Amino acid sequence: MQTSSNSPSRVASTSQVGKLLIPRSQRRQFCVLFTLMTVLGWVVGGIASIGLETSILGSLPPADSFHWVKILGNIVFAVIFAADQALVLRRYLSGWRWMLATSAGWLIANSIAIAWVNYISSIATSLNQVVSPELIVILGFLSTISYILSGIWLGMCQWLVLRRYTKQAWLWNFLPSVSFFLISICVWSLSLVQNLIPEMNRTPILYWSEQGFTSVILGVIPAIGLCTLKRNSHRQTKSSSSSSVSNS
Repeated sequence: MQTSSNSPSRVASTSQVGKLLIPRSQRRQFCVLFTLMTVLGWVVGGIASIGLETSILGSLPPADSFHWVKILGNIVFAVIFAADQALVLRRYLSGWRWMLATSAGWLIANSIAIAWVNYISSIATSLNQVVSPELIVILGFLSTISYILSGIWLGMCQWLVLRRYTKQAWLWNFLPSVSFFLISICVWSLSLVQNLIPEMNRTPILYWSEQGFTSVILGVIPAIGLCTLKRNSHRQTKSSSSSSVSNS
């Protein structure tokens, strides 16, 4: 006997899937693709920004151009990084909005974090005495906290996009800070084992390990967060109406 396509179990299953931004059947594939594209964006964006800075600085006086070239390099990195994520997300929300929000949020967060770290470092250099180990620990802790909190700016910019498609999206404001916290933990853990690495290869191993952990965390944590979000009811209604029109 053929089961009706409008059976209660099928309707309930379809309704449950429709509530989620990322349907349950697509979660694993989405997490893998989003993480891979984030890592790719991190690598390609980094190479592109370094290449741009090197080519421009080679033809301009460094004293006058370094600051603006660095800003331009950061913009190129942010756009490439955000565009790679948007290629995966455009199936579920506006890709160009995500790209603009993530690019702007990354630039704001990065600028604020650097400003705070430089300010905290200036406190140490302004002291006309030998800095004690306790003060070094305190200043390092404050720099890490400022870096973690800067993630809120990235979260706020992305929230402006997510709130159009999901409900209770305000929790996203703090999710990038969670990513930055985990990155700080990984960097701290690597510093504890750096003496176990041969000195000849220590610098490149630590650098690439930090870059690898950072890019993976920036992909995995947001991917998990996106899988927990639910669509707004009006977005579901529009989607259902569109599918009804196409079926009729």
